[in-house]
Amino acid sequence: MERIYGEGTAAVTALAGVDLDLFAGELIVLLGASGSGKSTLLNQLGGLDSPTSGVLRYRGRDLAGMDESGLTLFRRDAVGFVFQAYNLIPSLTARENVALITEICRDPMAPEEALAMVDLSDRLDHFPAQLSGGEQQRVAIARAIAKRPEVLLCDEPTGALDVHTGITVLEAIERINRELGTLAVIITHNAILADMADRVFTLSDGRIVHARENATRGAVRDLAW
Repeated sequence: MERIYGEGTAAVTALAGVDLDLFAGELIVLLGASGSGKSTLLNQLGGLDSPTSGVLRYRGRDLAGMDESGLTLFRRDAVGFVFQAYNLIPSLTARENVALITEICRDPMAPEEALAMVDLSDRLDHFPAQLSGGEQQRVAIARAIAKRPEVLLCDEPTGALDVHTGITVLEAIERINRELGTLAVIITHNAILADMADRVFTLSDGRIVHARENATRGAVRDLAW
C-alpha cells in the first residue's frame, strides 16, 4: 500500500509499500519518529484517507475502492478514534459527550457503561473543565468505545500527559482491548510502550523497517518508565 501526496516534483511519499495484516483482539504498537508515516497509516486503517495504490481490506471489504459514503459508514460502525487532543465539547458533561456517539450508533453501550469501563463512574456529570487531563482523555476513550468498535485507533493518546496519568490511560485502552476483543492500534514515538503490545511495527520514511512479536505482553505499570 502506498500513499503519495502531490504530483510531479512536488510529490511526497508518506507510505511506501507498507504490507501488514492485523487481527481481532490484538494490541498493536506502531513506533516511529515524527514524519515516519505512523499517522498516515492510522488514517488509512480508519478510513480517513485512501491509498494512492495498493490494497486495503477490512473483513473482505475493499476500503480502497469505497466512496465517501461507504467510508463514513465504516468509520461510524466499526472504528473508534482516540487522538492526543481530547476534542470534548466544553458545555456538555462527560455523560453527554459520550451520548453524542451513542445516539447515532447501531448497538451502543449506555454512556454510563462506557464511562465505567474507564473508571469514571464518579465523574458522569462533570464538565471537561472540572476534569484532569487524564480524565478528559478517558472520557474521549469512553466516547470512542461506546459504539463497541471492532477497531480502536489511538494517535499518541498519552502525548500530552505525565507518566502517572499516561499509565492510567493506557490501562484503560488495554482493558477495552481485552474485554471487548477490540483490535487496538496505538501509534507513538515512545519505544517504552512496545512491551505492552502483541506486535510492534517500527516505521521510517513511510516503510515498516522492523517488526517484532512479543511472546507475552508486559503490564503497563511494569514498563521501564
